[in-house]
Amino acid sequence: MSSTSSLLPLEPAPGSPPFLHAESGGDPVKWAAEHRDPLRALVLDHGCVLVRGLGLADPATSEAVFRHLTDGLMPDHEPFAPRRRYADGVYSSTKWPPNQQMCMHHELSYGLRFPGLLLFACLEAPASGGATPLADASAVLRDLPRELVSRFERDGWLLTRAYHEEIGASVEEAFGTDDRDAVERYCRRHAIEFAWQDDGSLRTRQRRGAVLRHPDGGPPCWFNQIAFLNEWTTEPEVREYLVDMYGADGLPFNTRFGDGSPIDADVVRTINEVYDAHTVRAPWQDGDLLLVDNIRTAHGREPFEGPREVLAALGDPVLRADGEVSGV
Repeated sequence: MSSTSSLLPLEPAPGSPPFLHAESGGDPVKWAAEHRDPLRALVLDHGCVLVRGLGLADPATSEAVFRHLTDGLMPDHEPFAPRRRYADGVYSSTKWPPNQQMCMHHELSYGLRFPGLLLFACLEAPASGGATPLADASAVLRDLPRELVSRFERDGWLLTRAYHEEIGASVEEAFGTDDRDAVERYCRRHAIEFAWQDDGSLRTRQRRGAVLRHPDGGPPCWFNQIAFLNEWTTEPEVREYLVDMYGADGLPFNTRFGDGSPIDADVVRTINEVYDAHTVRAPWQDGDLLLVDNIRTAHGREPFEGPREVLAALGDPVLRADGEVSGV
């Protein structure tokens, strides 16, 4: 552990992410400003850290804390599902059915520009469930079958999307506009193939690397949304409905090997089983703050009951190019 991170002692929590208790004295913004460097050092050392007792209770205070702890926030772009926007770079959790698991993934790992740091503030914990599970992406890469990793290292992975008004993010929600020329310019700048359909809808394809090295060093990481956005992760009855409604090639999102070959259910199951073996979790409590290194650590969301309000911020944007990333 670095010398600065040792100024904030972590508490042992087997099966949970590293966590510490904050003594904010009722002023979480001041605490964040004073503890920015050691807290970020903890994230660099451990990949994530849960701060308990900070007392985050509203979006404005949470945003102020987020801004003290990051070098900058970035807007959400190309989301796969809508979010509520509270401020520039501060959003609600992705709208996903509460009774369904949101599988492990890295935020915006299909983009050329993505957040290096994720920040979550729990304003209202659910009655049950709803944890944000976390997994060490370098350990996941190490334990995946070597032949599978080699294929993805060689060919990358492909995300296909079909934008429908009825489900998932709309064109306007994903690109910030429904103007065709503007959407096409965005796609060209971000290496996204696009095709407008006869009914006016849009389909896209983007190929990305599946393994990434951290800009601050360390081992390579399994960095993608191959399993999460694949058709075989979807609940069987939901997948059947979507295929009946839109056809196998018109699913709102799906993933393939980088050469365009389909990914079968066994591959998705294998990836998710390795994630499960490395998953840690802690039930949310009101006022919690969670910081996650988006490259080193995958995250998800477990099913829950009752109200749940967890804000998310996308911090420290980085650019990717051929398996390497750099700050912007």
